[in-house]
Amino acid sequence: MPLLNRLKARLAIFIGAGLALASPAAANAPCARQSLQGRTVIVCTVDLTRQTLRTYWKASDGKPYGSLAGIAARAENRPGPMLFAMNAGMYHEDMRPVGLYVEAGQTQTKANTVAGPGNFHMRPNGVFYVSGATAGVMETRRFLASRLKADYASQSGPMLVVDGKFHPQITGRGTSAKIRNGVGVRSATSAVFIITDEPVTFSEFARMFRDDLKCRNALYFDGSISSIYAPSVGRSDSFMRVGPIVAAFSR
Repeated sequence: MPLLNRLKARLAIFIGAGLALASPAAANAPCARQSLQGRTVIVCTVDLTRQTLRTYWKASDGKPYGSLAGIAARAENRPGPMLFAMNAGMYHEDMRPVGLYVEAGQTQTKANTVAGPGNFHMRPNGVFYVSGATAGVMETRRFLASRLKADYASQSGPMLVVDGKFHPQITGRGTSAKIRNGVGVRSATSAVFIITDEPVTFSEFARMFRDDLKCRNALYFDGSISSIYAPSVGRSDSFMRVGPIVAAFSR
């Protein structure tokens, strides 16, 4: 989609986004607009003692869902009402995940540890995973060495925060700013998802997770195509088709 059309689509989304904030449902929803690092973002906080996280890619017919609204309408075996959905990792043109992807305990694409260009291959990259009633973000090689059994997982990159430290290539000197989304963890039962309303640098994005939200580990999902379905904040993005998706549900 041409860049101008993308920007128009985003503008249309943002104009009415605040209208949902005053509703009673919004008060109990996991997503809310906040100001982090002086930027407007949407933060979705998931408490895994009360909510459930799952990854989605393909429906039972073998075809990728391709859209967040599609997940909202057609997600199979959902454990309860869906609260939000977000793109959750990089993918090829055919919607196939670039790296590790696990759904319902089944590894559908293997981990990608080869060198290459682009953000995914900015080592260390990492894996977002759900195992039972816990969630985590871990460097890819450490995750593979741990032999942890994930029920749901998606690999992306780069890591933004690793054990409380910034990725070694996130130095604060970068100037490239994009709409970005990612995930961090504050504890084994608290996962935090961010999508920005305005372009930010990698350094700004990493600081949102570490300094503002106190996440010791955080992972970048993507930029430019970053999308969210979150009725409580008036968002149902559909300007780009997406591959791996993470969705949160009430139990």
